Amino acid sequence: MATEAETAAMRRAIDLAEAARGIPNPNPAVGAVVLDPAGQVVGEGATAPIGGPHAEVVALEAAADRARGGTIVVSLEPCSHEGRTGACTAAITAAGIARVIFAIEDPHGAAAGGAERLREAGVDVEAGLLADEALVELEPWLVAAAERRPYVTWKYAATLDGRIAAADGTSQWITGEGARNDVQLLRGGSDAVIVGIGTVLADDPALTVRLVDLPRHPLRVVVDSDARTPVGAKVVDGSAPTLIAVAADADPGRVAALRSTEAAVVELPRTGQGVDLAALLATLYERECYQLLVEGGARLATSFLAGGLVDRVVAYLAPALLGAGPSVVGDFGVATIAEAWRLSPKGLTYLQPDVRIIATVERTS
Repeated sequence: MATEAETAAMRRAIDLAEAARGIPNPNPAVGAVVLDPAGQVVGEGATAPIGGPHAEVVALEAAADRARGGTIVVSLEPCSHEGRTGACTAAITAAGIARVIFAIEDPHGAAAGGAERLREAGVDVEAGLLADEALVELEPWLVAAAERRPYVTWKYAATLDGRIAAADGTSQWITGEGARNDVQLLRGGSDAVIVGIGTVLADDPALTVRLVDLPRHPLRVVVDSDARTPVGAKVVDGSAPTLIAVAADADPGRVAALRSTEAAVVELPRTGQGVDLAALLATLYERECYQLLVEGGARLATSFLAGGLVDRVVAYLAPALLGAGPSVVGDFGVATIAEAWRLSPKGLTYLQPDVRIIATVERTS
């Protein structure tokens, strides 16, 4: 059973993971703390950018010889395979660690099984400490690993009466600066940001990340069934990587024009709603996009909801009323109140003058 010092160390590890959000993508943000045999903190760290050391190795290097005979506390089970970096289990045993405590088991293929390997090496292992708290940061990555598709967050900004723009189409700015800055943090923690062609034509967004220093920018994705993205659009300017998803039967001339830009183009099957979103998610997963942020607009959000492809909703609500104009979302198949999607609220934050609400879709698997 974990001691008070070990529990405090786990809370610190979870804080370190949260502070590293987005930095190690597509790896999960993980925190680790090393305690010496007396229970004193002698090293800590978080996962470095892709290709760099995992949290355990960072913490062990900080602890050096003081780690021998001690305990390492980690928010995710140490990995047991060699990929871009060596196995964390090997680093832990080489450092002479006597006890390992982690919050969440690693389900990710070859990386899983670290606890068993450590026990085989004679290390005392305890799992599940503060698992619910660690899950807040790790759930998107865990869902992606288990289901082999990106974890999908739908973000929108609206008035209290559910309008995302005025009747004349103007939408800048519904929310204030605090909410807009918070969106930058949300983008920075994502592997990809996706919009529909309607948003590109109406707003010409850049979809880049400001205010957050990242080793790489999220992939910008445009769902554009008929290849209508202008070759002069900001989203294809080369300032960040871009993928345009077009239907396989889109006009070849338009597709060729898009391929002449800085963007990559992928041709996918067409469904009744446009590009096959399930096929697009599979493509993004293959490109190591494990956290996807759906930013706009209402038609794209409706398609994701209709397909049952949304995991989390982040809503920014402004204390304003418009009375007319486009709504947040269209008809995605709910015919009666009994069929309403009942979400699980995860947080409410005041971003004066606006409010941010985070809610997750209840999962049955």
